[in-house]
Amino acid sequence: MVQAYNFLASWQLFPEKCKYNNGEVPKSGNYKIESVQNGAALQISMNWVSRINEAFFSSYTLYPDGQLHAYDHQDFAEMIAGQFVNASTLIIIFYKQENIILKATHEILSNGYLKITQEGFHPDQTPFQNTDVYHKQMSVLPYASSIGGVAIRPTKEGVIRHQALQAMEEQTNMQLDQIKEQIELLARQAQEIVKRKELSLMIYDAKLNFRPVIGHVYHLYQKQDDTYVLSMVSPQEWGGLGPFKAFIASAKLLADHTWMEVAGVMDAAAS
Repeated sequence: MVQAYNFLASWQLFPEKCKYNNGEVPKSGNYKIESVQNGAALQISMNWVSRINEAFFSSYTLYPDGQLHAYDHQDFAEMIAGQFVNASTLIIIFYKQENIILKATHEILSNGYLKITQEGFHPDQTPFQNTDVYHKQMSVLPYASSIGGVAIRPTKEGVIRHQALQAMEEQTNMQLDQIKEQIELLARQAQEIVKRKELSLMIYDAKLNFRPVIGHVYHLYQKQDDTYVLSMVSPQEWGGLGPFKAFIASAKLLADHTWMEVAGVMDAAAS
């Protein structure tokens, strides 16, 4: 079942990207598609949590050969048919008394997300359309979920699983947030080092008529011939640019002999 390859994964719901005409968007959810029976069928599992923290779980088998097959949950639908339109589109249709009660179009989007469009009918037979959007999970969970439109009952096992999942998500999200903060800090530190290096190269390439002292602030200017010169005289003391073409930066010499830009001097000169 080559066309199933892109779909075989555990998918996590993006509640903020979902649109519902029937029912409410769940607070969280997962949807899992796996190959079974030596690739002849798909096992589709769903697990989600409502806004009032009710956990729901269901699973069914699909033969994506375009033929009608008995559905696992006869209280919702009697027959089911599924077919891959192409490598990025899977259509599943649920029937009851030979009438279509739900059509679920699965699409792999260009950004890698899974979009499931469900088309069904309200009790008064007016049509509705719900749209779920999922992103692929990095690790495979022991189940998966979606609101689906399929009749699913809350179970004690589902509640226990949700509580364990919620605790796991809180812990891993906290750890990921800590790593993200550390990465952002390292990125800022790296940017600061690169900035100091670039400024230091400019200063060491400039004309020096004195020996700089560690911890002191000096001022880098561009001369009329576009070369650079380091001066002990600030723009305020010159009353402007003095004899120079442009003011570049005020910098302090650090103990490691790199130069750190000192903020505020240029602004004061401009004012």
